[in-house]
Amino acid sequence: MPTLLLLFPLKNEHIEQIRQRIPEWTIVSAQDTEITAEHYRDAEIVLGWNAKMEEAVDSAVRLKWVQTNSAGVDKLPLDRLRERGVAVTSASGIHPVSMTETLFAMLLAFSRNLHRAIRQQSRGEWHVSERYYQLAGRSIGIIGVGAIGTEMARLAKAFGMTTLGVRKSARPIAEIDEMYGMDKLDDVLSRSDMVVNVLPYTEETHHLFNAEKFSRMKSDGLFFNFGRGPSVDTDALVSALEQGTIGGAGLDVFEVEPLPSDHPLWKMDNVIVTPHIGGWTDHYKTRVAEILLDNLDAYLQEGKPVRNVVDFSRSY
Repeated sequence: MPTLLLLFPLKNEHIEQIRQRIPEWTIVSAQDTEITAEHYRDAEIVLGWNAKMEEAVDSAVRLKWVQTNSAGVDKLPLDRLRERGVAVTSASGIHPVSMTETLFAMLLAFSRNLHRAIRQQSRGEWHVSERYYQLAGRSIGIIGVGAIGTEMARLAKAFGMTTLGVRKSARPIAEIDEMYGMDKLDDVLSRSDMVVNVLPYTEETHHLFNAEKFSRMKSDGLFFNFGRGPSVDTDALVSALEQGTIGGAGLDVFEVEPLPSDHPLWKMDNVIVTPHIGGWTDHYKTRVAEILLDNLDAYLQEGKPVRNVVDFSRSY
């Protein structure tokens, strides 16, 4: 009997929708059952991912398809999955609204110095900052314009900002005032008051944002990472912040997660840190379930999922 393994917890209503589609399958949910080595070995479809699943890849002889609950798939052993002929689909497309709102929470905090005011409040201090500004009239460079970057640009324009974009194809879209290819990244960095990284993680983007790239930015420019942690050289970022090469940073992802408690980024008053929650929302499980159900319908009818299929040659 085929097995669907739910490592990512879904609501009961969504599990029931799955059961209606595959009444003869065994559905094993990590939120209700202790997952055993046998469950990993017998799974044909897996929702989610964890270290034990990675250990079981080679012995999971029935595995045909992995649906992740994240947009990024860099933590999966893609080469091994490709060799096994296992399809991988991502949760790309469910994050634009929540990640955009997280970005603008940070942008507004910086513009009104709310991050400093909150720290002062905890100490009972009354102190007026030397600098307040408005977002209107400023430029934002969005690096890696996809679904998330498009939504960020749409809201930025509503705030009266100039939107500059960088994407591999350089294909223009209405939400971006000026779109460029990756060969123009340095130019966009030098022109942007705020730089937002939403690139996927690949060999090409590893430590793309390094000391040289930070030196291209404005000295009062803000850097935001909503892409992947390893696309930023953390030591170079710390140095750029300490030396005033850039003005501040809003960070939701990191090379090492959780960010170590003794890391200098925690104590910098020009840095806002969130624990990789930029894409989280109370609708998250519903949106993951929608993608899974769409792909499950295709899998049952066509033998393969069709939505958000990962291109192994691109690693996303």
